[in-house]
Amino acid sequence: MRYSILSLARNALSGNRGWRPAWRAAEPRDGYDVVIIGGGGHGLATAFYLAKNHGLTRVAVLEKGWIGGGNVGRNTTIIRSNYGLPGNEPFYEWSMKLWEGLEQALNYNAMVSQRGVLNLYHSDAQRDGFARRGNAMRLHGVDSELLDREAVRRMAPFLNYDQARFPIQGGLLQARGGTARHDAVAWGYARGASDLGVDIIQNCEVVGFLRDGSGAVAGVETTRGAIRAGKIGMAVAGNTSRVAALAGVKLPIESHVLQAFVSEALKPVIPGVITFGAGHFYISQSDKGGLVFGGDIDGYNSYAQRGNLPVVEDVCEGGMAVMPMIGRARLLRSWGGVMDMSMDGSPIIDRTPVPGLYLNAGWCYGGFKATPASGWCFAHLLATDLPHATATAYRLDRFRTGHLIDEKGQGAQPNLH
Repeated sequence: MRYSILSLARNALSGNRGWRPAWRAAEPRDGYDVVIIGGGGHGLATAFYLAKNHGLTRVAVLEKGWIGGGNVGRNTTIIRSNYGLPGNEPFYEWSMKLWEGLEQALNYNAMVSQRGVLNLYHSDAQRDGFARRGNAMRLHGVDSELLDREAVRRMAPFLNYDQARFPIQGGLLQARGGTARHDAVAWGYARGASDLGVDIIQNCEVVGFLRDGSGAVAGVETTRGAIRAGKIGMAVAGNTSRVAALAGVKLPIESHVLQAFVSEALKPVIPGVITFGAGHFYISQSDKGGLVFGGDIDGYNSYAQRGNLPVVEDVCEGGMAVMPMIGRARLLRSWGGVMDMSMDGSPIIDRTPVPGLYLNAGWCYGGFKATPASGWCFAHLLATDLPHATATAYRLDRFRTGHLIDEKGQGAQPNLH
């Protein structure tokens, strides 16, 4: 311990010149078995599981910017599996189980904290909806507990229980839910994939696709030259429509900005994750003490990683309605992530109509919490050409056939009426 503290002090005083990079700075090769477009959480997790589970190491992850610069570093860090529909619940529970063993699998501290996720309800109808959701969770072997008003008050006495319009009647608790450090998740997967032989190539933007004589994709054109590949997987979140358009593929998704916020550091006050059932507001407290919170997407299509002030006001009003005390906390900063919103609020993990091109998209509000299972299932699809058992409902053609998974991507916010 004494050595590690001295080593840390030496590196700090020397400008961290003695620290080694967490992953290799790879240069593009001429070709790979698999190229993954997008160096966010889903792309990095896919590369890691391709190498770890399927032995495929001739893999490259192409990131147009830097690792952690996209949605994986622009979210509110919540992990949970409190979904209600059979197409979603097994998948997100598999992700929850992977979260529980992630730090051991990566040998990296991702700061996974299972502090619990509490969804408040404010009406009899909403209570009944949460009861159905909790029962659906239990049918899939997932923990859930429907709490009454007094049980919630014991957990969070600082909430506004007597708000005239939306009094708190109780909540649905998933005790295994919580948070994870988003940056550490990206770094851990990047290091793990790199150690297994995957090339992680930053500042390498895809600008087109190579095709063979049959029309199948045979590689990508990038700002660092052409790279050939047997298979190509897209995991580019809010930029999916733009990248897919380069291959002539039109998708049933839209891109929207989702803002998130953090306050100044405070003493520990919020025990876990709390969501306001009367408005789309969710909050937790980081290990550094800041209140981390968010709300609705901005109401217009955008590819910009920034939001607008009316949504800032709306989110803060929702927070004040359920938790008036936060009005005294100073807002430190905000950021925006670009969400790829599908038409039914659920994701897509499937082959595209273009041979050799595979799709991981449509994560809506559920992208970060899905990171481990998304990578696991996308890797399975890329390696075997078959959907993983927990992701069979995430077909691209479900919008044409009518097999929708209409959960709105929110996971725990049924209507009040």
